Amino acid sequence: MRVLLVGAGGVGTAVTRIAARRKFLTHMVVADYDHARARAAVDALPGAGGRFSALRLDASDEDAVRRALSAHRCDILLNATDPRFVMPLFRAALAAGTHYMDMAMSLSAPHTSRPYEECGVKLGDAQFELAGRWAESGRTALVGMGVEPGLSDVFARYAADELFDEIDEIGVRDGADLRVEGYEFAPSFSIWTTIEECLNPPVVYERDRGWFTTAPFSEPEVFDFPEGIGPVECVNVEHEEVLLIPRWVDARRVTFKYGLGDDFIARLRTLHELGLDSTTAVTVPGEDGPVRVSPRDVVAACLPDPASLGDRMTGKTCAGTWVTGTRDGRPREVYLYHVVDNRWSMREYGSQAVVWQTAVNPVVALELLATGVWSGAGVLGAEALPPRPFLDLLTDYGSPWGLREQG
Repeated sequence: MRVLLVGAGGVGTAVTRIAARRKFLTHMVVADYDHARARAAVDALPGAGGRFSALRLDASDEDAVRRALSAHRCDILLNATDPRFVMPLFRAALAAGTHYMDMAMSLSAPHTSRPYEECGVKLGDAQFELAGRWAESGRTALVGMGVEPGLSDVFARYAADELFDEIDEIGVRDGADLRVEGYEFAPSFSIWTTIEECLNPPVVYERDRGWFTTAPFSEPEVFDFPEGIGPVECVNVEHEEVLLIPRWVDARRVTFKYGLGDDFIARLRTLHELGLDSTTAVTVPGEDGPVRVSPRDVVAACLPDPASLGDRMTGKTCAGTWVTGTRDGRPREVYLYHVVDNRWSMREYGSQAVVWQTAVNPVVALELLATGVWSGAGVLGAEALPPRPFLDLLTDYGSPWGLREQG
């Protein structure tokens, strides 16, 4: 399989380190707007046998991306950029006649008058509008294939197929006990994406009501995470699983809750109150005259790069899917989960836990597509594909998953 990887940040670099150890990969072109960053990702792969090359590429330039896919004879585009670039990359892959995969879907927009009751533009709506064209092309657009969304959706499908007869609720629950030495505030993932997820109206799905929204940080609950992480307060956050799972899995209710903590929530609220979460450019003075800049990009520039925090980070991160329902007429409640210890991911791959956990899942999916174990035409979530091969291969990658019976 020949892959165009767009984005050589923390997750993209982790993708290269994981994929370099797998035989299914024929060649991976590592592309980034910053050629030096793409080059650094490739140069850090000793013994990769020439299977990786670096390319400068602007993810917003749809035609340039299409040309790169054709020139390098790529089978698939793997999008490791932030969600702003989903649609140009998605359309470029469609135009080039290749497959496509991302880890975050096209952006949402709140309802203009009732943002905390009704959905406006939902995550992924722009991509699903092109589902017919993807199906006609015979190509696969596998969307939301990171850890959350991604592995969490695989867990949902597995629960529906093998663990339950009827499902009451599927609730993705994410928590960690990670600490970063030397920083008062150092998010372990892209602050740009974190702001987008946490300050947008969260979406909830109910079978009798469809998709609807609530206020940010609503419905707080304490969830006990496994492998020593322990109880963490979780709140509703906008996330793709709630938009994906109901398309293929029958459940009465679907939610996503993230363990943020009071301090993190307070800082996000302050950013919002000051307007620093905005993506609308403002004019600020510069050495050579006025400069137009997005407040959110300024916040991101002022914070440390999450990929650089691994040496200062301790603890574990847990992604998982909590499911309630019935089996053989009896109530059942389970939590399917995946835990990564930062000490292990740094020792084995030189990548901090959160970015490594995100990166391993698209590489597993690439291998399943390359070998024909996964296939399909159209815009698909992981829920549309058989879960057992994915979970078995994830374990083969040296990162097993777990299942905890609740109650």
